[in-house]
Amino acid sequence: MTTWLRDETPHDIFRFLREGDEGRHQTAHVTADGAAWLATAAGGRPGAALTRWEAAPASPAALPCGTVFDVVNVDPVFGRRMLDRLWEEGPGSGPVAVHRGRMMLFAAPGTAQRLPALLDWEEWGEAVPRPLCHGVGDAVTVPPLTPADSAGPRWLVAPDTRHPWLPGPEVMLWACVRAVRAASTADVRVSIFPPADPGANVYDVSRRR
Repeated sequence: MTTWLRDETPHDIFRFLREGDEGRHQTAHVTADGAAWLATAAGGRPGAALTRWEAAPASPAALPCGTVFDVVNVDPVFGRRMLDRLWEEGPGSGPVAVHRGRMMLFAAPGTAQRLPALLDWEEWGEAVPRPLCHGVGDAVTVPPLTPADSAGPRWLVAPDTRHPWLPGPEVMLWACVRAVRAASTADVRVSIFPPADPGANVYDVSRRR
């Protein structure tokens, strides 16, 4: 393990984040351990990423996908339905962010390549708003470590551990299908009256005396 990951790391950004750990709502705030995990996505130079964040913790950063995480980028309304299913009926989620009107669900490496194929084979796949999947060769903008501008990228579920659980392609497929089914069920309207016969004669009974 490299020294930058240890508690004796020289980067003050860890001390800064730890000092804010007490007494605040952590869901949308990156912890020191979460920052350490994000920095590993920078490849062989995680220390450089930490140095940039230390200088500007309220600025977003671009990180490559495909090694530490993939990202499934979806419409925010559909993404919220996916999150509801993941947290109410499933195993939960990994980190989740919003940026430029889209929701970004962090997933296990390899998900970006596998998920589109699974959707093509799934019975309900055509009903799923096609996600943008970011994997090897792609980079995404991640929100700042400390939120500053509510109009910019922000965390909904911020990284809080050095080894976060990330859903794989099968879990993401399950969440997509459950979200579609839930929306389909909500659109169903039940009536106590039978459907009208299109060939039946209709009389205006309001004029009867």
